[in-house]
Amino acid sequence: MSLPPHQENPRTDGHMVVCGDDGLAHRLAAELREVYRRQVVLVVPVTEPQDHGAEPTAPVPAGQFSAGTGPPPREVPSPAPTREALRRARVESAAALALLYEDDETNLRAALAARRLNPGLRLVVRMYNRKLGDRLEELLDQAVLVTEPGVDRTVLDASTTVLSDADTAAPALVATAIADTRKVVQAGGLLLRAAERPAPGRGEVPDPGLCTLALLSSTTTDPAGAEGSDTSGAGGPDLLPDDRVVLASQGRGTIVLEAVRRAGPALPPRRLARRGAPLGEVFSARLRWALAGVVAAVLVLTGTTIALTDAGPVQAAYLTLLDLFSINDPALEEPTTRQVLQLLSGLVGLALLPLLVAGALEALGTFRAVGALRRPPRILSGHIVLLGLGKIGARVLARLREYDIPVVCVEQDPDARGIPLARDLGVPVILGDVTEDGVLDAARVHRADALLALTSSDTTNLEAVLAARTLHSGLRTVLRLYDDDFATAVYRTLRSAHPDAVTRSRSVSHLAAPAFAGAMMGRQILGAIPVERKVLLFAALLVAGHPQLEGRTVAESFRADSWRVLALDTTDASARRPDLASTPLDGERSELLWDLHPGYVLQPRDRVVIAATRRGLAELLATGPQPASEPAAG
Repeated sequence: MSLPPHQENPRTDGHMVVCGDDGLAHRLAAELREVYRRQVVLVVPVTEPQDHGAEPTAPVPAGQFSAGTGPPPREVPSPAPTREALRRARVESAAALALLYEDDETNLRAALAARRLNPGLRLVVRMYNRKLGDRLEELLDQAVLVTEPGVDRTVLDASTTVLSDADTAAPALVATAIADTRKVVQAGGLLLRAAERPAPGRGEVPDPGLCTLALLSSTTTDPAGAEGSDTSGAGGPDLLPDDRVVLASQGRGTIVLEAVRRAGPALPPRRLARRGAPLGEVFSARLRWALAGVVAAVLVLTGTTIALTDAGPVQAAYLTLLDLFSINDPALEEPTTRQVLQLLSGLVGLALLPLLVAGALEALGTFRAVGALRRPPRILSGHIVLLGLGKIGARVLARLREYDIPVVCVEQDPDARGIPLARDLGVPVILGDVTEDGVLDAARVHRADALLALTSSDTTNLEAVLAARTLHSGLRTVLRLYDDDFATAVYRTLRSAHPDAVTRSRSVSHLAAPAFAGAMMGRQILGAIPVERKVLLFAALLVAGHPQLEGRTVAESFRADSWRVLALDTTDASARRPDLASTPLDGERSELLWDLHPGYVLQPRDRVVIAATRRGLAELLATGPQPASEPAAG
């Protein structure tokens, strides 16, 4: 169950509370203020005591919040999200609460305390354990019913969204490695990006992609001023223009929506993804040829025995095998022919014994290697080298393999989270320190398409990228850095040092913040994509209760600079996933139809994906009561 943003607890004053102990909390607060224009209260650990007995506060990173978006967030210093700290943050009257501590247990305890203080509170919880997260909503609701048996169940119907920064950052990291962009939105398991198209030439028709999201500014001569913002006037970007305006535009680039696809070389042989060892690979080719020679010799001896003696076929084969294994009596009293055949069979038997031993050893080694980590094939090229198989690297690896992209992993810790996943997927893994000589060579980085440096150490990631540049000067590199300001500085330095190569530095907190902010606004928010200095939001909405959509055709529901219907969820209402933005789990499915006919009439039971401006989405969510749950299938 989810509570739409316009159906908040009537006791709320609409502010958002963010609790955390790392950069994600500050980044999320900035996202809520700059994109959604919401008032934010930050609960952060105490860092430095203030002089003269003043209340200590946690510092806000420089440049984290931009001017012109309202007052800075009010800060509540507290070493832990205790009940008292939550009260000081006015959780009882808040619209949403984000719990972003690294420790899952800390977040769980705080969520229980917050739900008791405000049963209608929308909760967004950071948690790596997805199995535990799947059961968290029911657990929190039951805890309130136990402590407050008389609570109104309609008030209790609030959303609890569990997210992992690893899950939410993975799509952007994958998109950066594949298509060199982080402007991505995930919907129904499909990864979409906002791609910039240059201005078409005279007589050329612009490529619309799935749809045209925006026309870029006619000029970009003043990037530090008003150009590209909401105050740009006629020279600024046009969001969600109609087809007539797009065709009439001259000399203006466009932003179009398209699916992320890999444009690299063909995949290597499928042996990269094979999990087992076929019977033909249990024994080497040399051993198989030697065994075939022994079998042929036995057949020849059997045929010779039949031809030169009075023995029948069965008896001849029996005598040959007895002689072969040296378990027959010596042919002392028999004819010379029989004695010669016995000697020849014994010699063949001597050759058979080492073959049997070699075969047993090879079979043992092959079956042991099945469960071991694979090595990169010598002919591998066009792949992605993934450094680090921690919680971020493991999620990125899973997403890359979903797109059938060949990957070679490098990990120093043999017990890392992603090692079992790599073994199950049959992905080659190099165990070693990436900063040591020869490790990147073993990963075939000189023939790779991209390098993803996702270890937990900024210095290791930076050193690996610099080393990879010496082996492959044109390699596309993406490195994970903790601090967003540091990531920006590294990007500019590497871009200056290697102007012909693509280098991208990414902060996980910066990539994950939009997903957490969208969850705090309601589960229907799929993501946000910047267009110059404006923002486009993507949302999944039920048509019921929205007069701007219900009973109208797709073409009639479109409003320029406000919203556009992009896709229709054709999944049966009883089988719909509650959150289109999350990675599909087993048994979940969503079938989105992107090529909608303009004359299709939107029905109340339909769920649609829309692109909207902030003002347009606020207008949609403010009209008509959208049900808190899916309508029953009928």
